[in-house]
Amino acid sequence: MDFMDKKHIGDQFLRSVDSIGANIAEGYGRFHYLDKVRFYYNSRGSHFEAFTHWLELLIERERISKNEYDSINETALILQIKLNNFIKSTVKNARNNL
Repeated sequence: MDFMDKKHIGDQFLRSVDSIGANIAEGYGRFHYLDKVRFYYNSRGSHFEAFTHWLELLIERERISKNEYDSINETALILQIKLNNFIKSTVKNARNNL
């Protein structure tokens, strides 16, 4: 991978991955459930950016191996399910507390 690929794709991939956790943390610190859910949705958007865009570019441009791609993608799918369940439970808890 040349410097420009590392700089551009690598930085963007890492920023979107870092944004997943940052948005979850910020949402968790909010009082109102609508604020929480908004940040969790942002987290899910960052997840999609990282793993349906940047990860795909890495494999398409042969910057990572198929084994690396499969391993990262497997973890990403587990995270996606957990994040969706977390959002769903937050919304459900909010409705139950109205």
